[in-house]
Amino acid sequence: MNWNTLLSAKRFGLEEFHEERHENRSEFQRDYDRLIFSAPFRRLQNKTQVFPLPGSIFVHNRLTHSLEVSCVGRSLGNDVAKGILSQQPELVKSFLPEIGSIVSAACLAHDLGNPPFGHSGERAISTFFSEGKGLVLKEQLTPAEWEDLTHFEGNANAFRLLTHQFQGRRKGGFVLTYSTLASIVKYPYSSSLAGHKSKFGFFTTEEKSFEKNCH
Repeated sequence: MNWNTLLSAKRFGLEEFHEERHENRSEFQRDYDRLIFSAPFRRLQNKTQVFPLPGSIFVHNRLTHSLEVSCVGRSLGNDVAKGILSQQPELVKSFLPEIGSIVSAACLAHDLGNPPFGHSGERAISTFFSEGKGLVLKEQLTPAEWEDLTHFEGNANAFRLLTHQFQGRRKGGFVLTYSTLASIVKYPYSSSLAGHKSKFGFFTTEEKSFEKNCH
């Protein structure tokens, strides 16, 4: 496994401007900070992780959950890096010691694309198009685009949110590093290959972005 090839600080959408920075944050720590201060991340506070219960039971929201997962992910990533470096000390000057930072940033972003009510929300969106008023749009879309909507997937929506150039915004979306973006994609295939599990990593509209980032 060539870690020098697998890990990259190149930024999606700003490849031609990439240059090594000399400051007190690594490129992957910049990813983490960029996510923390973003509006989509802050909006996670309005999405519950569990339903409210009576009494003194603490109600998790997606923001709290993502911060906690990020802490665990950083620790696990650091442990992995430490273990690999003990066997391959020559990698100390590579990006390998940054695995903890990469994983923690990915953990922050892992729920960004989830609709309210989690998997129930995904099913509600899918049903709106497959059985509800959204059916009127079917003839305006390609079969692949229709498959995306009738099997709506929060993970694919997160990848779109992070990479798509929305109106009035800069090219590359969040302009995260290639390594952070790649670590977010749990299912490296499109909806057409998802099968009965209905899990996939990117929408048809982001297929080229996925190929660019992961190849």
